Amino acid sequence: MGKYLAKIGLEMHCEVSETNTKVFSAAENSYKDTPNCNVSAVDMAFPGTLPVVNKEAVRLALMASMILKCSQPEYFFFERKNYYYPDLPKGFQTTQETKPIPSGIYGEVEFECNGELKKVRVNNLHLEEDAASLDHYYSTSNIDYNRAGVPLLELVTEPDIHSADEAVAFLEHMRSVYQYAGISEADSKKGQIRCDVNISLMDASLDESDPNNWGTRAEIKNVNSFGGVRDAINYEIVRQSEILDNGGAVEQETRRWDEESGTTIYMRSKVDAIDYKYFVEPNIPKFKISQEWLDEIRASIPELAMDRKKKYIEQYGLSEYDAGVIVKEKCVSDYFEECLKLNMNAKTAANWLTVQIIAYINKYEIELKDFYLTPVLLNQIITELDKGTISSKQAKEIFFKSLEENKEPKTFITKDNAQISDEGVLNDIISNILANNENQVNEYKSGKTNLFDYFVGQVMKETRGKANPNIVKEILKGKLDN
Repeated sequence: MGKYLAKIGLEMHCEVSETNTKVFSAAENSYKDTPNCNVSAVDMAFPGTLPVVNKEAVRLALMASMILKCSQPEYFFFERKNYYYPDLPKGFQTTQETKPIPSGIYGEVEFECNGELKKVRVNNLHLEEDAASLDHYYSTSNIDYNRAGVPLLELVTEPDIHSADEAVAFLEHMRSVYQYAGISEADSKKGQIRCDVNISLMDASLDESDPNNWGTRAEIKNVNSFGGVRDAINYEIVRQSEILDNGGAVEQETRRWDEESGTTIYMRSKVDAIDYKYFVEPNIPKFKISQEWLDEIRASIPELAMDRKKKYIEQYGLSEYDAGVIVKEKCVSDYFEECLKLNMNAKTAANWLTVQIIAYINKYEIELKDFYLTPVLLNQIITELDKGTISSKQAKEIFFKSLEENKEPKTFITKDNAQISDEGVLNDIISNILANNENQVNEYKSGKTNLFDYFVGQVMKETRGKANPNIVKEILKGKLDN
């Protein structure tokens, strides 16, 4: 352990993209490149408009709370967080402050980091509305209200994270949870995930469980990528370490991450919490959450990434590595699930997915949903490969040919290119080759066993590469070793 121990807490904001409408209005909830096309009078706070709570957004928030082992409140209500900024047409944000999930009882997140199981306590999880987005140019700032009113889950952790690697692993795990649970696409490229990082350093020799031993924290606002979170944390650890090493004191302040310079930059000092003058939202009545509804939500939680990973290892015999690669992205895992439903050999399907398919979509920068070879079409290749109709080399050729021409693999599997697996036919071919190569046979039997590959090559040459290599080796071994 080093001289200092980092204490890191995260505030993760994730848009709930899997609802048809926004959290308090009937405006469409979808990502659009065209600005200001998903906007309603409620989003713009026109006089006389009133909010209506999106029940599906509440359901997904409660589902998230269950997954994170939080408690669920008996009553659900919202509050106004008052502050004035161009991205808030109302002059306040509708959020939850005094009664967020988990109502004072810590939740808990278990995740893997570098092969170790880590735990982070959840301080609270709450549902609120997102603000509009601002684009700043040289002489103007443009506002896009499409994002205003989009349901947003804010997850606040305790400072249980100790490194940049742990922070990123936690965020990747949470992105996976939101995707697998059908709560959000959690796509940072669409601005659906943003993160504030709180970090302090303490003397590593002191008791971490005592808050009095913690250092003074700095908050880094609105980091928009996981790579940015990693770099910002590493930079702050170095910055704060240098201050402490030189006998200085870390100031409590708010900073921002600047990707261009690779540094955090001072924004403002932060001595006390800002007074947002919270009060209960008068236009949204408090409503009771029934136990029946909670039971229904809990029963609807789907199989999550860690559950699937365990299943792939224990039931299907995949390696820890392959299972981890497959479950990292839900679309990849869903593809594999379809392969399993088609009764493909799990290890064979996993190999094609992790080696050929992922490499292809990464190379050509396409999404898996747009990949031509669906599991059904991939199965055409694997079925013939398993039957011995085609060789592994031919299978790869057919794979790329099918993608190149957008034609089903079976189009390229013909009698002319079929692999020769008939033992009788191969036996005759091998007998002729051995009869015509008596000197090499004698040398092999005298101990020059490296000639075995020569005989295999002769068979492949005779059959123009169509002979099943496994059967060829088996027959050759039987003839040469007797």
